[in-house]
Amino acid sequence: MTKEGSEVRVTRELLEQVVQVVRAAGAEVMKVYATDFQAVNKADASPVTLADERAEALITPRLRAVAAGVPVVAEEAVSAGDVPQIGRMFWLVDPLDGTKEFISRNGEFTVNVALIEDGRPVLGVVYAPALEQLWAGGPGLGSFVEEGGERRPIACRNTPADGLTVVASRSHGDASALDAFLAGRKVAASISVGSSLKLCQVAQGSADVYPRLGRTMEWDIAAGHAVVLGAGGTVDCVQGGPLLYGKPGFDNPHFACWGQRA
Repeated sequence: MTKEGSEVRVTRELLEQVVQVVRAAGAEVMKVYATDFQAVNKADASPVTLADERAEALITPRLRAVAAGVPVVAEEAVSAGDVPQIGRMFWLVDPLDGTKEFISRNGEFTVNVALIEDGRPVLGVVYAPALEQLWAGGPGLGSFVEEGGERRPIACRNTPADGLTVVASRSHGDASALDAFLAGRKVAASISVGSSLKLCQVAQGSADVYPRLGRTMEWDIAAGHAVVLGAGGTVDCVQGGPLLYGKPGFDNPHFACWGQRA
């Protein structure tokens, strides 16, 4: 791995290092999950727990050690007003994506870390510690899932002849907007899951499209976006063009994640 100022070369070695960082953060999350934890609301009314804080406190310094000089944009730090200056490359960290799922104890929460270069995700790791599943990859790297002690490559599938399998949010959704998006498309099935697991369902060929027609932040989806790209899929703005990162405020427009479209 070579470094040039605030940049780092994207390699499989770097991906493996990030996998270890994310697994360690997941272990911290599970320590809190095993307790009678409390949640409080942040200024934007979204919930936060001790698990978010402990995971981020572990991830940020470890990423700085892995890639010195590359800025780390992390959800809880940004919420507290700590927004670093970003350049061509920066990390996006969501220490606990799916906090509502964490609070409801349904297991559908993840730790997300992505590396952004020139506005695009080039590497990402998504770990669901309660489910003991981890997805990782990026464009040019391929993507894989680890579960049951085994690692296997994953790829988006071609849309089946009987129609799309649509994956939607378990905790957020606008049924009328989704119906309008799907109008005229052949739909075979729909599934609901929490957090960035939705992107991973498309990446591993369990679903064909994930439309997100509500508010998200860049750290929510960047890691899953990288995994989708490594698996042959796309994430595009509903209004057209690829979804890019490093936007003012780190808010995303409405988007759709697609697998392989015939």
